[in-house]
Amino acid sequence: MELDIQCEEMSPSRWAELLTTMKSCKTIRLDDCNLSSSNCEDLSSIINTNPSLTELKLNNNELGDEGVEFLCKGLLTPSCSLQKLWLQNCNLTSASCETLRSVLSAQPSLTELHVGDNRLGTAGVKVLCQGLMNPSCKLQKLQLEYCELTADIVESLNAALQSKPTLKELSLSNNTLGDTAVKQLCRGLVEASCNLELLHLENCGITSDSCMEISAVLRNKSSLMDLSVGDNKIGDSGLALLCQGLMHPSCKIQKLWLWDCDLTSASCKDLSRLISTKETLTEISLIDNNLRDSGMEMLCQALKDPKSKLQELWVRECGLTTACCKAVSSALSTNKHLKVLHIGENKLGDAGVELLCEGLMHPNCNIQSLWLGNCDLTAGCCATLATVMATKQCLTELDLSYNPLEDEGIRKICEALKKPSCNVQQLILYDILWSSEVDDELRALEESKPEVKIIS
Repeated sequence: MELDIQCEEMSPSRWAELLTTMKSCKTIRLDDCNLSSSNCEDLSSIINTNPSLTELKLNNNELGDEGVEFLCKGLLTPSCSLQKLWLQNCNLTSASCETLRSVLSAQPSLTELHVGDNRLGTAGVKVLCQGLMNPSCKLQKLQLEYCELTADIVESLNAALQSKPTLKELSLSNNTLGDTAVKQLCRGLVEASCNLELLHLENCGITSDSCMEISAVLRNKSSLMDLSVGDNKIGDSGLALLCQGLMHPSCKIQKLWLWDCDLTSASCKDLSRLISTKETLTEISLIDNNLRDSGMEMLCQALKDPKSKLQELWVRECGLTTACCKAVSSALSTNKHLKVLHIGENKLGDAGVELLCEGLMHPNCNIQSLWLGNCDLTAGCCATLATVMATKQCLTELDLSYNPLEDEGIRKICEALKKPSCNVQQLILYDILWSSEVDDELRALEESKPEVKIIS
């Protein structure tokens, strides 16, 4: 049994009702439910008496250090079989880390710990690392985003990595580490026996100076499949260094996030070579980089290569215009693998989307999710979009937010949604003005086709 409740205020009667249900749940998720330390006393008892409970998710609740202390009493009992614990944004401090260290040291069933968005600090996470180094600890995933960590944490992390071959995922995003610490961390990762699969270092103060060491991790850890270094100023020179590791035969990267990395069209030559030759690569995010039309055209040429297996491409806010849309259309008509295209916040215009639709209509195109928010679209392109919606049954998600489509455009989209051949299940229409009559039509459409979700 699974209990999954979000954003609900818990009255005493409602809480008592749920406690009865929790006694037999395998998964309990209570994010944003205004829980406090007093609720944690009850949850501790549930953990102790329900051996089938394997996942507990309590994000965005004011549990505090006292609440975690209560939880850990249950977690330390022999009957506890919890595997996944989520405590993100729960108002924890370094004081919670000693208690959590005890759990890591004594509870071999625990494989995931998510404690991001808490003010644990470097001192607190050093204590957690002591628990990680215990032979009984079998942790596989550790999430420490927004934990107010500094460069001083790396020595303890490296010591933990050396002793923890089970660790597969490490997220340190949004901590002020800096190049020196990231270099040290990467050298530790290369030497460690762990088979890391995911490494997230977004907004960690990285520049091109760290990229040679990150590249070495890519070359030496063939297990690494997911790398995110978004929101770091690595620039074109840093990207060139990363690509040396990414292009290495032993690198098996699948997911690569490079959003807001100060890249320009100059990086697209290396990126194109990566897309066209690295057959393991299925997802790449280049959001908020100044690629321009010339860069996008190079990427599209790579997408047409038979060896490209890319399934998701995120190029939102990349300085694109109508001029690159013919190349995108050609790539869509050639690449059978691409399923997700985020190309919003670019000045494509109606003429650009008309060109995209030619590629979308091609039998080779298998796009499932298309994001065109804030692309300077009007009602003028909606008839063509409606034809795509009614014809391409693979298309299940469409975002047209922040475009002045008005009543005329929305009505054309609605007509397409009504057709039995249309398989769009989620239509996103944020910040679009329409009349009360059209609003009534949208609501009626949702009632007649409950499988369709219109988000506005």
